[in-house]
Amino acid sequence: MSYLEEIQVKNLDHLGIVAGLIDEIGIVKIINNKLGIDVREKISAGTVVKSILINGLGFVSRPLYLFSQFFQDKAIEKLLGERIKPDYLNDDKIGRVMDELYKYGLNDIFIEVVLEVIKKFEIDLKYSHLDSTSFHLDGEYKREEDKEKQEEEKIIKERPIFIKKGYSRDHRPDLKQCVLDLITSQDGDIPLFVRVGDGNESDKAVFGKVLVEFKKQIKFDSIMVCY
Repeated sequence: MSYLEEIQVKNLDHLGIVAGLIDEIGIVKIINNKLGIDVREKISAGTVVKSILINGLGFVSRPLYLFSQFFQDKAIEKLLGERIKPDYLNDDKIGRVMDELYKYGLNDIFIEVVLEVIKKFEIDLKYSHLDSTSFHLDGEYKREEDKEKQEEEKIIKERPIFIKKGYSRDHRPDLKQCVLDLITSQDGDIPLFVRVGDGNESDKAVFGKVLVEFKKQIKFDSIMVCY
């Protein structure tokens, strides 16, 4: 009598390349060094961030409580590590990691990753580019005018943004929006600095302060081209 061994087929698709690049940069290690590792947890904060990046580059958008479903048919141990199971990626765990990232400072962590990428891939920083874009949003957003006035001078400092109507770059002036400022290297278009701003911000009013803050966080000489 012959016995057929049960074989399970799992997908990797392009996500194996994504996971490999995350490992090469060392993002998991950077996150774990900053947030620490809780030995009581089944999965580290760095691995959770890796799973979020893989999910995002898998072009899937679902509610957080359905996050683990994305990995049900994926070769999760190849992507995230041995003995990792999809149900470890529940909304409670992901929510805790997101809170920890916010408390530590997302900009600080982003800069750490950027510096590692610059070093590892020898990115030429002679020229860099600053530009902004806007993202329109549906739904109603309450206005808190008093709070907005108190915060209006804190253009760079991390704070909640205000969803407002402004100059629409995606051709929806009828909707409220937020603004994204992005600095990239000319060599490889590597994102060096990212900031989300109020929907009614003006490039002329903000770009100077963005450049000052950028120079504080990353110390190198670069000719900046603004669009």
